[in-house]
Amino acid sequence: MIAGLAAQFRAHPVATALELGSVFVCFLLFVGTLALLSSGPPVGRGEPWLALIGTGAVFVVFWTVLVPLYERFLYS
Repeated sequence: MIAGLAAQFRAHPVATALELGSVFVCFLLFVGTLALLSSGPPVGRGEPWLALIGTGAVFVVFWTVLVPLYERFLYS
């Protein structure tokens, strides 16, 4: 598995880094959501919840807007 991942990274370093980074961000969002849910409902301004939602929104915008634009300009 590691050898295959290393070969993929050598062949496509940007795509592999984006995919591994996405897995890491998804994992952090999942763990963050579980941690915040276990702490109860937001109190006051709820900055931790806002940070989690903002991180998720940036992640979604990155994959739905920026990556397709990059691919369009890369292959045009």
